[in-house]
Order: sequence, then structure tokens, then C-alpha cells
Amino acid sequence: MISRGKTLLFLVISIFAVLMPVKGQISRQEVTGQLNAIQTGVPFLTIAPDSRAGALGDAGVATSPDINSQHWNPAKYAFIEGEGGFALSYSPWLRNLVPDINLAYLTGYYRIDKLQTISASMLYFSLGNIVFTDMWGDVTRNYNPNEFALDIAYSRAFSKNISGGIAFRWIYSNLAGGVTVNGAESKAGNSFAADISTYYNKDIKISGMNGNAGFGINISNIGTKISYTDDRNPDFIPTNLKLGGIIELEVDEFNSIAFTMDVNKLLVPTPPIWWEDGDTLDDGSIVNGSETLIKYGMDPNVSVPVGMFHSFYDAPGGFTEELHEITYSFGLEYWYNKQFAVRGGYFHEHSTKGNRKYFTMGVGLKLNVLDIDFSYLLPLHQNHPLSNTLRFSLLFDLGS
Repeated sequence: MISRGKTLLFLVISIFAVLMPVKGQISRQEVTGQLNAIQTGVPFLTIAPDSRAGALGDAGVATSPDINSQHWNPAKYAFIEGEGGFALSYSPWLRNLVPDINLAYLTGYYRIDKLQTISASMLYFSLGNIVFTDMWGDVTRNYNPNEFALDIAYSRAFSKNISGGIAFRWIYSNLAGGVTVNGAESKAGNSFAADISTYYNKDIKISGMNGNAGFGINISNIGTKISYTDDRNPDFIPTNLKLGGIIELEVDEFNSIAFTMDVNKLLVPTPPIWWEDGDTLDDGSIVNGSETLIKYGMDPNVSVPVGMFHSFYDAPGGFTEELHEITYSFGLEYWYNKQFAVRGGYFHEHSTKGNRKYFTMGVGLKLNVLDIDFSYLLPLHQNHPLSNTLRFSLLFDLGS
């Protein structure tokens, strides 16, 4: 067993505030106002791991290429200025809840020639120490649940303006360490996934100022479902569609500014609304407790390709709820003399889909081959689990 307080915290962190579907006699219009967050396994894959994007409201699919492009859009590496480099990022996570949850990210790239690059990364998530107890409350063991993802990517420029990229990923998640839960022995979950991305950028001129406009697309984590036991349906991993754009302008010789925006949508099924025991169906029959019938929405137990396709129209609340599933990221980045950066951003998620709403800020410093980035998160609501979230990044541009 796991101690009561740790059990609650463990479940909250493991499934990232999963909200169960609301059941009952409600109209389709009322469904759109119900809490109905999308549920996936390994949600740590959706966390912004680096400080630059973390300071820009979690926007990064179209920002100018940097060493941390692997997570956001591998296609950007084709236009990166250096010949190679690596970066290390670290974030103490959810410190308002517990003191020992951490996220670490290591990534690097190497330019093959002027058109091609290869890159790789590791994302590691530690959920801290969990105390397991027996039914009498005696401690049986301590365990540190952890998850990580290893990936490798290839990107190529197709012209001076457009590039493409593809990444392959292995995901490992060990949350219970083989403990038997409700008679079922747990196991580590494994999944394989891929990203497909493209990036477009073009020189522009606005009001006499030179600049650049960019656009990026990345469909990430297209992969197999993940399971932690042998006797239950596996969970979808967070397949995600990222779209973003950016406008960068050189104000003068020393000052430049960039405006960026990302939109994201999970390409996994939305939980349906189920009929409850005792409800009366349209044909006059009564639902009994052994039946599982969908009232609104679609069956979520489908294959990965079907789930991706259904994700655009399977929400119980119809098109309005589909719009609620889109998250928005806005970012502003200012550079002085290409050496010192100030960043700010905002992230918005609908209240029925998780209600993450927060401002972000950060700074960056470029010192020859070394970049140092820092970011800070400020939620709109008090006592939010993400309050005081910090991210630190060190970037080494070996070929600059």
C-alpha cells in the first residue's frame, strides 16, 4: 500500500489532474460547461523543458532555431546558424506540493552539411520518493517513480525558406516498481513514437525595419499506447498538434523584438458522457448497472490512427467543446545587441480542460559559446500547483 497522503499526490502527478467525465441527465448544450479534461499516459511529454520557451508562455514551434528545438520542432535545426552544440535544462517541478519532483532535459545537434542536421535528446522526470505501506500502515519500501524519453531526429532544408524534420522516440515510465495493485501486478510502461514537423521562414520588411516571419507545424508523439498492467486497456500517449507563427523585427542596430504565438490540440479521444444506472433511454428502456452506454461523444477505445482522426469531432459538447480543447501560448522576446534577452508570455487553457492560465517571464544572456536562460511562472490563481515554477538552461554552441 501507499500512505494516504502520498497516494493522493502520486495519482495527481501521475495523470496530471485527470478529471472524470460528468454523468447524468444533462442536455448537449450543458455538456460544454462540464469538467471533461482529456486523459493520457505519460503527460510529462507535454511539459515545456527549456527556459526560453518556458518564458514565452510555452511557445516554441516557430521561434528562431536554437539548441532546444528538438522538443518543439526538429525541422528548425536545418536553419540553425551553428555547426553543433548541446544544452542542459532543469526545473524543480510542482514545488508547492512536494519538494523532490524534478524535470531534466539534455539535447544536442550536429550539422552534417549546409542542408542536413541530426539531433538527439533525453527528457527525464522524477516523481520523488514514494513510501509504500501494508494494510496496517507499516512501511514496506521506498520507491522513486521516474519516466524518461529518448529520441533522435533528422532535419533537412528543402529550400532557403522551408525545411522538414522527423524524430523517433522511446518512452519509458515506471510509476509503481512492480507493486501489486488491486490484485494486478504493475509493470513499467513502454511506448514508441514519432514526430513529423516542418518550418518556414522568410525575410520581411515592415515600416522600414528588416525582419523575419516564420511558421511551424509539429505533430508530436504519434505512437503506441502505454499500459502498466496486463489486465486493463492501455492509455493513449499525448499525441499533440502544434501550430505557431512568429514575426521578428530589427528595430535598429542594437535592438530587436519578436512576437510569437502557438496553438496546441491533443489528438487523442475526448472522454464521452455515459448513461447512468437508472436513466431512461429514448426507447423507454432503463439502464441497469451492468451496462456501459455512451450518451454523448464517441467510444474512446479505438486505435491510435482512429483516435487522432476522431479527436477533431468526438467531444460530447460538439464543436464548442472541441474549441475548448485548444490551448494558446503568446510570447514576446526582446534582444539587446544580440547578447541580452528579456522575455514574457501567457498560456491559456479553458477552465473545463484543465484551467491552466499563467503568465511567464525570463531573461537570457549570450556569452560567446555559452548561453544562460532563466524563466519564472506566475499563475493567475492563488495556491496553484505550478506557482513559483523555475527553469534553468545552459546552452553550449560548439560551432558558433
